[in-house]
Amino acid sequence: MCAEQYLMYRTHNCGELRNSDLTKQVELSGWVQKIRDKGFILWVDLRDRYGITQLIFDQERTSKEVIELAKTLGREFVINIKGTVIERASKNLLIETGEIEVLVSDLKILNASKTPPFTIENESDGGEELRMKYRYLDIRRNPIKDNLILRHNITQEVRKYLSDNSFIEVETPYLIKSTPEGARDFVVPSRMNSGEFYALPQSPQTFKQLLMVAGMDKYFQIVKCFRDEDLRADRQPEFTQIDCEMAFVKQQNILDTFENLVKHLFLNVKQIKLDKFPVMTYDQAIEKYGTDKPDLRYGMTFIELNEVAKHKDFNVFNKSELVVGFIIKGGDSLTRKEIDKYTEWVKRPQIGAGGLAYMRLQDDGSYKSSVDKFYDQSDLANWAKISGGEKGDILFILSGEKDKVRTQLGALRVHVANELNLKDSNVFKPLWVVDFPLLQWDEETKTFHAMHHPFTSPKSKHIDLINTEPAAVRADAYDLVLNGNEIGGGSIRIHDKEIQQKMFDCLGFTKEEAKKQFGFLMNAFEYGAPPHGGIAFGLDRLVAIMGGNEIIRDFIAFPKNNSGRDVMIDSPSPVSEEQLKEINLKTRQ
Repeated sequence: MCAEQYLMYRTHNCGELRNSDLTKQVELSGWVQKIRDKGFILWVDLRDRYGITQLIFDQERTSKEVIELAKTLGREFVINIKGTVIERASKNLLIETGEIEVLVSDLKILNASKTPPFTIENESDGGEELRMKYRYLDIRRNPIKDNLILRHNITQEVRKYLSDNSFIEVETPYLIKSTPEGARDFVVPSRMNSGEFYALPQSPQTFKQLLMVAGMDKYFQIVKCFRDEDLRADRQPEFTQIDCEMAFVKQQNILDTFENLVKHLFLNVKQIKLDKFPVMTYDQAIEKYGTDKPDLRYGMTFIELNEVAKHKDFNVFNKSELVVGFIIKGGDSLTRKEIDKYTEWVKRPQIGAGGLAYMRLQDDGSYKSSVDKFYDQSDLANWAKISGGEKGDILFILSGEKDKVRTQLGALRVHVANELNLKDSNVFKPLWVVDFPLLQWDEETKTFHAMHHPFTSPKSKHIDLINTEPAAVRADAYDLVLNGNEIGGGSIRIHDKEIQQKMFDCLGFTKEEAKKQFGFLMNAFEYGAPPHGGIAFGLDRLVAIMGGNEIIRDFIAFPKNNSGRDVMIDSPSPVSEEQLKEINLKTRQ
């Protein structure tokens, strides 16, 4: 072989040439972004993932053959050029290579391209479904490319931080046993074991607990997980977790370790220094924000108004278990039409409120409310005082059953923040939410379910309440919330076989069912299980929020659409009759 066959297709990438490289002979390769043909002179923007370099083909300085070949180029052609770096006459200071261009002496077309179905530019004319169908083209665009680079940088820093803190990365199986974890499993038929099925893991939960029994006291894994559930903008059927577990720890050890991980990521990836994360109990979050994942970037904390609103003849408030509201700063500027829209929004079946009351805190110091018929200025002044409202604000109020109305007001709070553009994607407000209920009552089945999973430890002082007052039991569980999104959650685990059996009993498992589902874990606990706990972060969601977005699809290389389909490869798809027979499934009629 001649030496030339070993040479690469480029000496530089398309984002690195500068004025300091003037007169250099260079070789570049990439995709044609744009062509400007002036007849006697032709410019081509050449793009790779590093940037864009302008090429110039000049009749006075470039051979006729090369210019003629250049005139056949189209968008997204893959080309290789050789040439000389020269100073650009008309500089473009918006790009890093904007002071130079390359005078082309040789051109090779490495591959022609069909005209792409949408423009490969930052602002594309392609709809989401079209771009997902041609995802390999979409990734050429800077926004998607940069999202994937951000994801890479974050995962590298995760591995660095955890490795530096003595965590060991261990892979766990993908073909496992179906266990109840709250969502539907994806099941995989076994050809060699007729009539039996594997399940794809919703998480590596039991395996990481077994690793603690095995003495691997600090484990992590960046792992694919699978849930067959209805999809939203922030969910995918397959997603990635930063999965972690530690032995010989208490809750505060875990909060400290992983708060520092998140601080490390923001400092080293975003150059943002985060302060100490606030800690809020589950009950406090529900009382103040109506949700266990409050967004702290804006105010509008709840104010309970029972003592100042239930003494008059307004039966809507008098008959309500709770009258509660929040202040919108500067909200007196809202028109009646805008307020009516909010009223209709909360009355939708998805929210279920009966209506929306309000009070304006007017600039002249007076008050005007939607319930003026029942309350005088003195009453409304008390509302203003207890709510901390000021001139120019507005107070929104809902009433009803305690639990329902807080959830309704929480939804309204988020909706108002969206409508008034109060969510600054460049501001990051994390917090820990702790002390979750261990169990959740299901009205349909009339049974308790684990709020997190069956291996979550109750707080030690509540263990005796599991069989007598299960609804009162609080768990050693914690979520990390960032900008109104749960980005991580975990708990201290049950490591005692007897307590684990109590938990199974409370959840309605017979001893036979518990043994069938989790016998392997219970057996392991008989061989010296250490106290342990862990956490799992949703990597897709974390990356999206750090990238200034809450829609995770643009931060995944090849995502599914809202129907769980990959429109690029057309998956899921039917399999042949022969394949169905091999795995002993009924063939289609």
